[in-house]
Amino acid sequence: MSNLRPFHLAIPVDNLEKNRVFYRDILELSEGRSSDHWVDFDFFGHQLVIHLKEKIYEEKEPSNLVDGKDVPIPHFGIVLDMKTFKNFSEKLIQKNVSFIIEPYIRFEGQVGEQATMFFKDPAGNSLEFKAFKDLTQLFAK
Repeated sequence: MSNLRPFHLAIPVDNLEKNRVFYRDILELSEGRSSDHWVDFDFFGHQLVIHLKEKIYEEKEPSNLVDGKDVPIPHFGIVLDMKTFKNFSEKLIQKNVSFIIEPYIRFEGQVGEQATMFFKDPAGNSLEFKAFKDLTQLFAK
């Protein structure tokens, strides 16, 4: 893990300006290059690009049961350290972000114990932010 490279992720949004405000002002990500159809963001050192695309609605959003909670799929996010997770989740609560799964400790007392939270951007893309009690257990069985 010591030679991690930044990832690039492009996601669809149905309203560029509304999502630009969400990622820039609510999540407090730095904005990079942009056009009238896309915007780059610094997603904790990674490149996240929102692309304007008409929304396609599904009858039921797919999910999997994890630790007794309905986890939306697909979703994306980042693994933070515990202090950053706590501060970030508190900011999101203060900004009245509506959570799919509110911040909590998953697998408490077990291998892979982690703090996690899920919410959606204005386009309906699901995001997960998490932090491991012991980062060396990121891939532990």
